[in-house]
Amino acid sequence: MLISSSIFKAYDIRGIYKKDFDEQMAYNLGFAYIKLKKKDVKKTKTNYKFKIVVGADMRLSSPIIKKYLMKGLTDAGADVIDIGIVSTPTFYFAVANYKYDGGIMVSASHNPKEWNGFKLVRSKAIPISGNSGIQFLQKQINDKNIPVKNKGKITKKKDIIKEEIKFSLKHGQIKKIKPLKVITDTANGVGILYINELFKKLPIKVIKINAKLDGSFPAHEADPLKDENLKQLKQEVIKRKADLGISTDGDGDRIFFIDNKGELIDQAIIRGLLAKLFLLEKPKAKIGFDVRPGKITEDLIKENRGKAIKTRVGHSLIKEQMLKEAIYFSGESSGHFFINMPIGCFEMPSIMILKLLQEFSSKNIPISKQVAPYKKYFHSGEINREVENKEKIFKLLEKKYKTGKINKLDGITVEYKNFWFNVRGSNTENKMRLNLEAIDKKTMENKRDEVLKIIQS
Repeated sequence: MLISSSIFKAYDIRGIYKKDFDEQMAYNLGFAYIKLKKKDVKKTKTNYKFKIVVGADMRLSSPIIKKYLMKGLTDAGADVIDIGIVSTPTFYFAVANYKYDGGIMVSASHNPKEWNGFKLVRSKAIPISGNSGIQFLQKQINDKNIPVKNKGKITKKKDIIKEEIKFSLKHGQIKKIKPLKVITDTANGVGILYINELFKKLPIKVIKINAKLDGSFPAHEADPLKDENLKQLKQEVIKRKADLGISTDGDGDRIFFIDNKGELIDQAIIRGLLAKLFLLEKPKAKIGFDVRPGKITEDLIKENRGKAIKTRVGHSLIKEQMLKEAIYFSGESSGHFFINMPIGCFEMPSIMILKLLQEFSSKNIPISKQVAPYKKYFHSGEINREVENKEKIFKLLEKKYKTGKINKLDGITVEYKNFWFNVRGSNTENKMRLNLEAIDKKTMENKRDEVLKIIQS
């Protein structure tokens, strides 16, 4: 069995297939996952069969990995519900909506084609993160596995995407959406599956680029956080005089929006607009936003009488906090947007798209002019620097900025009236990540350089 300890991350299990892990590891993971389930719920009777959902993205290595994973699960005594090639949000929906015991999604999200991995959840699509199960799986995965006598079976379940979109449409009003022209770039990833189904129901003229499922990612990487991967979409929006562009990542759980001028709409603005819309549904609700600067989100939450709650960075950690603190909606700077529903708490990009189309249809001016008033602050972007001693840097920052408002929820966040920043350490590398925002460009640049000097000291 090929297995590297580096694949066990804070939010998922991920690495380069055939270098960091192989199909035997996937088989062993199936066994380890059932051990975790038994530990969770104490269901040790031999006649009980956990019902576990397995989905996969379109990566070239996903079919073989999925095959061995499902064999591991069934040899361990679980029944597997095979939902085929799906987006990660559809996978979450399947686990939660049909009340299954848990699930494993074969995917490496936005990583290059050589990568693959696993996102794991409990019932109601509750995430399994480093501290809540991944470390346990890492310890169990090397055990010798003896198949049980009463093995599980594999059944296939289809048409989940139709149910997901039917569910999503309850959160919007189609009649209020104008016939906007929208261009989508799903980067040959599985986001196209919910895009196709959703836009069938909407009065939108949609033009799809890079829409064919292809795990070799022939057009560009499926990572919209990198500006080069948005270049084609921006050009098409301008060329075709579209109202809006939508980009998704490899497994479809992150979404990005381009305005009619071909400019990326800052995720802090998107998150703030969505917060406003969800507060119309649930007045005075708790709304989450991660610790990285994006103050316009907090402004919009407070303006719309919501309770602003800071969260850590990382989709699993955010969902865990949302469940613990009853946060209704939360958005992460990387493009994850979550809603806490009776069935479960997870990303539902189809709902987010629906709500934003409704919002953008409510005004008779271009989307670029609609978002312009929210461009109030100046952001450094995320800056990474290699360091030898993270704790030393954190202490230096705390000492230097002791007169500011300090928060240590995730790394160190410091707030002053004219600027604010967050510095976090990487979970896997000797790097620190700075995000800084200020009320004007000059202050941003001066304070950015000041903080970087400390980080690099």
